[in-house]
Amino acid sequence: MDTRTGLPVVGMIGGGQLARMTHQAAIALGQSLRVLANDVDESAALVAADVQLGSHTDLAALRTFAKSCDVVTFDHEHVPGEHIRALAAEGHKVFPGADALRYAQDKHEMRRRLTALGAPVPRWAPISTAAELVEFGLPAVVKTARGGYDGRGVFVVNDVEEIIDLLASGAELIVEEKVELRRELAVQVARSPYGQVAVYPVVETVQRDGICVEVLAPAPDLPEEVAIAAQQLAIRIANELGVVGLLAVELFETPTGLVVNELAMRPHNSGHWTIEGARTSQFEQHLRAVLDYPMGDTSLAAPAVVMVNVLGGPEGGLSVDERLHHLMAAEPGVKVHLYGKQTRPGRKIGHVTALGGDLADCRRRAARAAHWLTYGQAPA
Repeated sequence: MDTRTGLPVVGMIGGGQLARMTHQAAIALGQSLRVLANDVDESAALVAADVQLGSHTDLAALRTFAKSCDVVTFDHEHVPGEHIRALAAEGHKVFPGADALRYAQDKHEMRRRLTALGAPVPRWAPISTAAELVEFGLPAVVKTARGGYDGRGVFVVNDVEEIIDLLASGAELIVEEKVELRRELAVQVARSPYGQVAVYPVVETVQRDGICVEVLAPAPDLPEEVAIAAQQLAIRIANELGVVGLLAVELFETPTGLVVNELAMRPHNSGHWTIEGARTSQFEQHLRAVLDYPMGDTSLAAPAVVMVNVLGGPEGGLSVDERLHHLMAAEPGVKVHLYGKQTRPGRKIGHVTALGGDLADCRRRAARAAHWLTYGQAPA
């Protein structure tokens, strides 16, 4: 407990942009998020007042960090499960727990568990040989069981020869059918230690090269019964897996119904729109959940909300400050979030959010603002 404020101390393992935005949400609740970062130059470490340095794979560093916190949570899923269990065994509150987080860390375990629950998933199988892949059938999607994100570790395969080296590497792999998808959707749900849940409106996510580039809230032209089914599915998964905190359920909308693609047990890129676009942001909701506070209102703050990720562009040109000047003059209603990262082509360095009454207008404004930040000029 922080003796100065009388409030519990929340510690977040990981110093990336998710920790940075969680820290911003914590300020309004009277807190300063305690962050375990690898380096002083990480996104959250640049703004948080309370930063400890250490690796998420170093149990000694994790123990020292946990001793200074009332609750520990994560901005990524890469902390070893045995370390999380060790902290919990020593009496520390760690959310989500290792038994839940394993299903976000390991795609094989996730598919196995969701299949056992009867949740809608693509046809899938574990594989280790070319013969097993051929028997499953091509084209297909091959995934490394652990460590992939933002398109990494995911391979659309039309011919076995394309992944011969991957098969020979000894990496644990699964294969999934290449589903016929209409679009990708996502649902965020927060769950407290005692099972209170709050679910956000279903959103559409637009992907390019395996990276989410745009989020539309609410998902346009989604039938109400499908939206409700998606929310109920997310709540069911959160309850069945015992998630505490935020759970993002990534979905495929197919001609035959919804299919679960991936799970993330933390604030998620598909929920960044909630900072301005919902009554309670996903970051505040995550804090409420791990602290077992009552959940906040998840309703939309405007009829249409669009978030566009800002990716690093070519080197040279206008400075970031000059780009901000032009963006703000061109689109004064768009909200900008920069993560304090060094720019390199294709890297997520921030996002922008536009709210309004017309989805097409919000998309145009958000895209124009993001283009200014990436390229230092107005779109053609």
